[in-house]
Amino acid sequence: MLMRRIIPCLDVKDGRVVKGIHFKSLRDAGDPAELASIYMDEGADELTFLDISASLEGVRTRHQWVQSVAERLFVPFTVGGGISSADEARELIALGADKISINTKAVAEPELITKCARLLGSQAVVVAIDAKRRPSGGWEVYVKGGTEPTGLDVVTWAAAAVSKGCGEILLTSMDRDGTTAGYDCELLEAVCSTVEVPVIASGGAGEIAHFAEALRVGASAVLAASVFHFGKFSIRQVKEALVKEGFPMRL
Repeated sequence: MLMRRIIPCLDVKDGRVVKGIHFKSLRDAGDPAELASIYMDEGADELTFLDISASLEGVRTRHQWVQSVAERLFVPFTVGGGISSADEARELIALGADKISINTKAVAEPELITKCARLLGSQAVVVAIDAKRRPSGGWEVYVKGGTEPTGLDVVTWAAAAVSKGCGEILLTSMDRDGTTAGYDCELLEAVCSTVEVPVIASGGAGEIAHFAEALRVGASAVLAASVFHFGKFSIRQVKEALVKEGFPMRL
């Protein structure tokens, strides 16, 4: 059976890991390199490092942050935020990242997904989707750190991104982000049942049971931030509980 993954997320702004609610009211959570090292020791399967202000500010991912984290890691590591060309993506891989994550620029220029996939391989290209529920039903894609609606339907865009060559979808529910109310399983199921690549669930983890709920509806991996940053429970505790639920995990 395919191993399920636990992925701590490091949202970085001004050189510090931060975490908010609905992408707002950010709290400081520590140093990126220090947290990355701790999570690796706890048994994280991968880490995701997102420069959350890069696209909004129109700047590139800060290379020194990436390098300082990569020097301490021996687990796969994804970097996103402000990537606007395949050459920039290749530079981040050269610094030690295993995968790159693109969001805002992928929506503006879908061919960037194809260019990155051809250069790096599909397995190294993650398309991140920030999803917000529409009052009329379904979900809309947001970009620029969740500040700008696009009019795109999330499920339609996920399918298009896969057709362009991405090897994984990082799906974040903006409605659940930082709330600890649980993942949006309806959103997850809609996307997982549509695409044939792994989907990473993001946004809303608050209890260990929430991880199992996301995996049951089709997620291949579950990403979380605040529950790990602020010590609610450890990665090992989550993994041990999921093994008891019958999910294959690396312990």
